[in-house]
Amino acid sequence: MPTYDYLCDACDHSFELFQSITAPVKRKCPECGKLKLRRLIGPGAAIVFKGSGFYTTDYRSESYRKAAAAEKTSQTGSGDSAKTNGKGKAEAKSKSAAASNTG
Repeated sequence: MPTYDYLCDACDHSFELFQSITAPVKRKCPECGKLKLRRLIGPGAAIVFKGSGFYTTDYRSESYRKAAAAEKTSQTGSGDSAKTNGKGKAEAKSKSAAASNTG
């Protein structure tokens, strides 16, 4: 729901009101009680992202996303040898030896 700015032409009281888009425009000023209240035209509806759940990489250009996808596929296409270290190779050898002994 958006926040609307209101201004009273009688007493110059201004305030913000959080209301539904379909809600009727308020006419009576809460300060002086006269029917001189009007809703001001704002700069437009801007989306404001607040909090830690939004990242600058969420809205990258199409060319950036294509390059990132190409890089990701080239990394996964190289196989598991790039991901294993000496320990991983030793574990793979011990697993294959254990499998051959149980047959």
